Amino acid sequence: MKRFHVHVAVDDLDAGIAFYSRLFAAEPAVRKSDYAKWMIDDPRLNFAISARGPKAGINHLGFQL
Repeated sequence: MKRFHVHVAVDDLDAGIAFYSRLFAAEPAVRKSDYAKWMIDDPRLNFAISARGPKAGINHLGFQL
């Protein structure tokens, strides 16, 4: 396994970006109008949030190989 991947749907993208940027002590590696992604090295994590889903919560999980 290279990285674990987590994608979370959020109600407020800007608030989510602010929260996770503080949590990870890093700005998103990718930021779009409805999406943001962090590539964290410790732990090896591809973490994304978006305002695309019908409701807030886990959108999907996976392994990035």
